[in-house]
Amino acid sequence: MKDERFCNSNCPFTRAIGTIGNKWKPIIINVIGTRTIRFGQLDAIVPHISRKVLAEQLKELEEDGLLERLAYKELPPRVDYKLSEKGLAFLPILESIKEWNMKYEVALIPHRD
Repeated sequence: MKDERFCNSNCPFTRAIGTIGNKWKPIIINVIGTRTIRFGQLDAIVPHISRKVLAEQLKELEEDGLLERLAYKELPPRVDYKLSEKGLAFLPILESIKEWNMKYEVALIPHRD
């Protein structure tokens, strides 16, 4: 659920966090990347997310203009998702976050002797 206090802030950084600032949205954007993908594929790739939460997050990303939902009039119905221009512009920011994490993360992988 979006926190409107963030989205309506006078601070541009706070508004940006209101748009992309929960744990799922950056992960979903990263998984979609430059491809077109279906709901079932996202559900299989994104770890530990319920189908309900995934559907909610996709709807919010679409409402915020980061995602395009492509519905086809077929039987059975088919829906694809892809990043919009705004969503694609966020990918380099995610890449910078990944690089920052790789540089400063403390490995938590248990070592076996």
